[in-house]
Amino acid sequence: MNKLNITSKSDSISGLIERVTYHDENSGFSVLQVKVKGHRNLVSVIGHAAGISAGEWIDARGVWKQNRNYGLQFEANELKSSPPSSLDGIAKYLGSGLIKGIGPVYAKKLVARFGKQVLDVIENHSAKLETVEGIGPGRRKKIKVAWNEQKAVRDIMIFLHSHGVGTSKAVKIFKTYGDDSIEVIRKNPFVLAKDIHGIGFMSADKIALQVGIPKESRERVEACINHILLEATQDGHCALPREQLIEKTANMLNVPDNIVTETLTAMNTEQTVSFENIDGAIMVFHPGLSNAESYIAGRILGLINLPPVYPNIDIQKAMEWFQTKTGKALSPSQQEAFTCAFDNRVVILTGGPGVGKTTWVQALITVLSAKKVNCLLCAPTGRAAKRLAEATGHPAKTIHRLLEFQPNRGFTRNEKYPLECNLLVVDEMSMVDILLFHKLLRALPPDAHLVMVGDADQLPSVGPGSLLKDLIDSKRVPCFRLSQIFRQAAGSHIIVNSHRINNGQMPELPENGVTSDFYFIERKEPEAILNTVIKVVSERIPQRFGLDPTADIQVLTPMNRGILGTRTLNETLRNSLNPETSPESSIHRYGWAFRINDKVIQTENNYNKDVFNGDIGIIRDIDNTEQTVYIKFESGIVEYEFSDLDQVLPAYAITIHKSQGSEFPAVVIPIDTSHYVMLQRNLIYTAVTRGKQLVVLIGKPSAMAIAVRNAKTQKRFTALINRMHGSINS
Repeated sequence: MNKLNITSKSDSISGLIERVTYHDENSGFSVLQVKVKGHRNLVSVIGHAAGISAGEWIDARGVWKQNRNYGLQFEANELKSSPPSSLDGIAKYLGSGLIKGIGPVYAKKLVARFGKQVLDVIENHSAKLETVEGIGPGRRKKIKVAWNEQKAVRDIMIFLHSHGVGTSKAVKIFKTYGDDSIEVIRKNPFVLAKDIHGIGFMSADKIALQVGIPKESRERVEACINHILLEATQDGHCALPREQLIEKTANMLNVPDNIVTETLTAMNTEQTVSFENIDGAIMVFHPGLSNAESYIAGRILGLINLPPVYPNIDIQKAMEWFQTKTGKALSPSQQEAFTCAFDNRVVILTGGPGVGKTTWVQALITVLSAKKVNCLLCAPTGRAAKRLAEATGHPAKTIHRLLEFQPNRGFTRNEKYPLECNLLVVDEMSMVDILLFHKLLRALPPDAHLVMVGDADQLPSVGPGSLLKDLIDSKRVPCFRLSQIFRQAAGSHIIVNSHRINNGQMPELPENGVTSDFYFIERKEPEAILNTVIKVVSERIPQRFGLDPTADIQVLTPMNRGILGTRTLNETLRNSLNPETSPESSIHRYGWAFRINDKVIQTENNYNKDVFNGDIGIIRDIDNTEQTVYIKFESGIVEYEFSDLDQVLPAYAITIHKSQGSEFPAVVIPIDTSHYVMLQRNLIYTAVTRGKQLVVLIGKPSAMAIAVRNAKTQKRFTALINRMHGSINS
């Protein structure tokens, strides 16, 4: 290597990119290995580029620096790339995974056949590709489409980067808007926040200001108001107080309050938002949420006032028949609730684990099915529906499948095409939000009965509203709370301690050396808690209980950030349970490294793939040539393009919120005072009730005591209770 003076003096280099060691699509930060003339070894170049691939030629300006861990590096403050011109560069470029359908093998074949003209052949004479062995019409078309897409995507990336916005969503932007992407964004950048999952208002606003949209323009203020209201729904709210909304919008945009007030008033007049007086405060709703709450209240009140239409049944004999048939006797409180279900068109059954909610549902379904009553069962998640079906012996579906949801068309079942049933049972009601329940009620036949089952003390739905709690608190719906723990459940420390926690008591712990299904391992420092979590998951539980550390054990934590948050836990657990074996077995996307055999969780509903928020799977294969990842879920193998990987996250550790509706053979829960803002009774209660065979808490007893004592929950802005009592003024 040439002798170098390592100073702050600016220098420039040019060369061929041999390998892209790292590239963050969002920030553009890149680590490149470059063949530079006059340097015997590859030069490590650090810089930012919107898009970069092996085989490209780069011109860089920057400074040489000696890195303690990585040695000599060239830190570029200017980095420009251009298409390759040498045969070696072209082969690396085509084989880098840039173009779907071309890997290293086909790259060499193409260069051997067409030489330096290969890029022109792909772009302008793609039919000639079929003269290469192994390339037929199907692969040729795929290569041509991928070539056009990567060119358009790179233009979008450069445009976004020039406006200071990350480029990780460039592929999704292209797939949404096609060749008109840049023109669409220039005309109205705020569509990005509305249409592209993962792009927020602030990124869109940054572009808007740079392309000349006035700071106080109506479209900018309106977009911000819609953004804040949408963000509020993600925190569970159905509305926001008008004054709070005005203040937050004005602060976010740095505009006067009166500009926001004028825009908000105009939006109310145009009915793109609605003002409603709730308990003396003016609340601002998106019309869809206001209409959903109003419909739910009206439909439930209507059901309450209708008589039951079941066939004549001797209730006492029916319960005795069920006991004879199944060997399960109903408790006095279950019998009372059972009778109530036959006396009303709508009823709620609630209670904690082990109190017999599922047995009660089984009794109801068994008796009514014997009388030829058509019963449908559903739950919000696939796991919950499967568990309900196994427990009752009756088929159960997710709500989306029951309503026959179709991508791009929505829910097939509605008032015009209602469900075919005399009774609809909805389990895990605490997870159901206002919007989904609105769709479900629209499909409920006029003469059907409705039974809602759930644990009102668990966390509320991830989506807007506190549906189950509000319906119970309205005191308008017949409701029964089961509280007696059944004898077989009373032997489980998980169930007993769940109820203790829910009642504000510390859990009872087994004596030293006594085998139990509930443990608390005391550790005082976050680092010690983290190390113990890793050891318990990877060694102690598998050795003592024979459980698989990836498939059977789930770490649940209150937060995403911090040393005990999901990010750190996932990185540490994955390095212990699934270390990298080769570069080809992993890819970097959206700030994460994904490896074969990684445990991942779906973070949004994807109806095209038939996978849903909260579904957990295992990565079975990564195809760099086809830019495809194959993930095994309970429903089967699902194919993801690399650009779709923003829908999944590592799942060795997940938040407690994400665990709703799921059960795991074993759960491990780190708990520390650093989680202070999240130390709430219903959060810990929900986490503990996710464990089926084993629950292990690791951390500070003082943190557990804080959580158990803290029965306060964040108030959600909803109006369902008011609507149930007719106490709303527009």
